[in-house]
Amino acid sequence: MFTYSSNQFQEIIDFMLTEAKRRGASDAVAEVSEGQGLSVTVRKGEVETIEQSLDKQVGVTVFLGHRRGNASTSDFSKDSLKTTIEAAYHIAQHTAEDVCAGPAEKELLEKHPRDLDLFHPWDLDSATAINIARTAEGAAFAVSKQIKNSDGASVSAHHAHFMMGTSHGFMGGYPFSRHYISCAPIANEGGKKSLMQRDDWYSSSRIPEALADPVAIGKYAAERALSRLKARSLTTRRCPVIFEAPLAADLLGGLVQAVSGVALYRRSSFLLDSLGKQVLPKHVSLFENPHLKSMTGSAPFDEEGVKTSARTVVDKGLLQGYFLSTYSARKLGMKTTGNAGGSHHLTLQSRKTPKGGLPALLKEMGTGLLVTELMGQGVNYVTGDYSRGAFGYWVENGEIQYPVEGITIASNLRDMLMDIQMIGSDSLIRGTKETGSILIGSMTVGGK
Repeated sequence: MFTYSSNQFQEIIDFMLTEAKRRGASDAVAEVSEGQGLSVTVRKGEVETIEQSLDKQVGVTVFLGHRRGNASTSDFSKDSLKTTIEAAYHIAQHTAEDVCAGPAEKELLEKHPRDLDLFHPWDLDSATAINIARTAEGAAFAVSKQIKNSDGASVSAHHAHFMMGTSHGFMGGYPFSRHYISCAPIANEGGKKSLMQRDDWYSSSRIPEALADPVAIGKYAAERALSRLKARSLTTRRCPVIFEAPLAADLLGGLVQAVSGVALYRRSSFLLDSLGKQVLPKHVSLFENPHLKSMTGSAPFDEEGVKTSARTVVDKGLLQGYFLSTYSARKLGMKTTGNAGGSHHLTLQSRKTPKGGLPALLKEMGTGLLVTELMGQGVNYVTGDYSRGAFGYWVENGEIQYPVEGITIASNLRDMLMDIQMIGSDSLIRGTKETGSILIGSMTVGGK
C-alpha cells in the first residue's frame, strides 16, 4: 500500500538528525510521512468527483540553543534533505531566542510505543465507492417523494504512516487509517413557495467494517431533512436547551479550548487559573484515554514523542488538569500533559443520565428547545460570551411539537457548562470526543 517502509523512514530520519547535528544544531526533530486516499462524491446518482490523493513529506526542526527553525520538503533525495536542513538552520540563526523553545525532556518520551490497532486498510476502488455512495443517496430518495434533491453522498478511505525521531533518543511511528460515508439530502415542502430543508448524517471509523450501513445513513439523513419542513420561528424567551449529541461534542470542545496551553499562557481564556476549581457541575466528570483500541483520538505518544496516559481531566466538576504541550507547559511553569497536537479520546460522563436516549432526555426537560444545528462563530473564548444562530425543535411535555428556525441562542460558556442538568445516554463519538446530548438549564432564545 505504501511506497516507503518504516525502515526506510527510519533511515531518512537518522540521516536528517545526523546532518543537523553535524551542521551545528544543539538539538533536532525530524518527521516523515506518506499517505494515500480515495474520495468519491455522487449527486443525484451522477458522479461529481473522484479524488485520488498521494502525498509525502519530511520536515525538520533545528534548535540552536533556544532558537528554533523548521523547514519541510516532499523530495526525499539526499540533496533535497540536506537543503531542507540548511534552510531550517538558517531560519534558526535569524530567530529571536525563546527560553521555552526546545524538544521535550528525554525522560518524558515514550520508549516502548504500544500497538493501538489504528490501521485498518480498506481495499476500496472507485467503482465500489461510487456504488456505496449511490446506495446511501438512493436510500434517502426512497424515504419520501419530498426528497427531490441532494447535496450528494460521499465515501472516503484514507491510509497513512509516519515516523518521528529526535536527536535525544526518541524514534517512533505507526500506520493509521480513517474512513467515512456521508449523505446530505434536501427535502422539498412543495406548494407555491417550494421551501426546502437540508440535513445530513455520516459515519466515520478507522475500521471499514465498523462504518454504518449506507442504507441506514441515507434513510436517517432523509428523515432528519423531512422533519425540518414547515419550520417556524419563536418569540424571544428564556428556556432549557438540549444540545443534540453531535453539537454537545462541539460544546465540549469549547471547554477543551479554554483550558489548553496556548489560551492559558496568552491569558485569553474565560477559564484562567481554574485548576482545582469547579468548571462543571458535581455530577459531571471528563476522562481522557489515549489508549482505547482503534479510536480516532487514540495515540501512544503525542506530536513531540511524549508518552500519553489516561487521566481524569474533570473529577466531579473540579478541573484536575490542562491540555499542554512542552512549549505551553514551560510558558506556564508546568509539565507537558502529552497533548501536543490536541486532546486525545475524551469521554464526558454524568451521574444524571436518564436511560432511553434522547427521548428520555426530552421527557426530563419537559418544555424547551432541542438544538440540532448551529450557525456562525459567535463564541468569544476570552470572555465566554456565546451567541449563535440555531435550528432545532420546540418541545412541550417531553414531545417534539414543531421545527424552529430563524433563532439565536445566547449565554456565557462558563454559565452553560455549570448549568449542565443532565447528559443523555445517546452517546456518540465525533472525532476525539464522546458524549451524549446535553441539557442546559436555561439560555436566552432570540426570535421574533
